[in-house]
Amino acid sequence: MPSKVRLNKFLASTGLASRRGSEHLIREGRVKIDGVVVRELGVQVDPARSIIEVDDERVQQTPNMWIALNKLPRTICTRTDPQGRPTVYESLHADHRQLFHVGRLDVMSEGLLLFTNDGDVAQAMLHPSRRVPRRYEVTTRGPLPPKLANTLESGVKLEDGKARAERVRIRKGPRQGQHVIELVLREGRNREVRRLMRALDVHVDALKRVGFGPIELGRLKPGMWRRLGAGELRSLRRLTKNKR
Repeated sequence: MPSKVRLNKFLASTGLASRRGSEHLIREGRVKIDGVVVRELGVQVDPARSIIEVDDERVQQTPNMWIALNKLPRTICTRTDPQGRPTVYESLHADHRQLFHVGRLDVMSEGLLLFTNDGDVAQAMLHPSRRVPRRYEVTTRGPLPPKLANTLESGVKLEDGKARAERVRIRKGPRQGQHVIELVLREGRNREVRRLMRALDVHVDALKRVGFGPIELGRLKPGMWRRLGAGELRSLRRLTKNKR
C-alpha cells in the first residue's frame, strides 16, 4: 500500500467494512486520526505514521484474506441481528469475523458467499461496469412456462428495468414435478433471480448460487468454508487490472 491512501480505502483494507461501509463510519463521526474526529471522505492518511481509530479502538491493516462459504438457508448476511436470527458469520471461524461479505444472498437463499478484507478486488467484483457473472441453480415446483429459457435470455421487464440472463439451461429436478434452472446473470441487482421467477409465475423451492466470477462453489458442504487457493486469488486480482 502506498505511504498515503484515502481513509476509506485504508479502513476497507483492515477488513472492518467495505469501502461503502467505511464511508458511513466516517460520515457518522466514528473515525479518528491521531485523536481527531474526521468526517471528510477524501482525506488521505499514512497508516505507518498515524493512529487511526474506529469507535475509540485502533485499527491496523492486515494481510488480504479470502474465504468461500456455502451459506445455509435461513441465515442473514450481517454480523449481528437485532431479532436474534442466525447470521452467516456464525458459520465462520472467530478469526474471520472481521471480514466483510462480497455482495449478499437473501435469507432463504444458499450457496456461494465470499468474504474478504480486500476492498479493491471486492469493489471490482461488485461494480456494474465489470459485469462479473453470477451463476445460480433454481429448483422449481410445478409446470414451467413454454420457451422459458428463450424468455429469460431475451429479457424480462422488472420494476427497475429489463433484466436478462446470459445463459439458461433447464433440467429435471431431484423430485417429481421439479426442475432445476441453471442461469448466469451479470448485473447483480437486488433479489434479481427471485423477481425474474415471480414475474414469470415460476414457483421457487430453492435458490443456490454456485459461482461468482472465477470462484465456484464446487463440493463445499453446506455451512462449511474454505480459503481460496492461489490460482483463484490470481484470477480475482485480474479483475482490478482488466478495467473497462
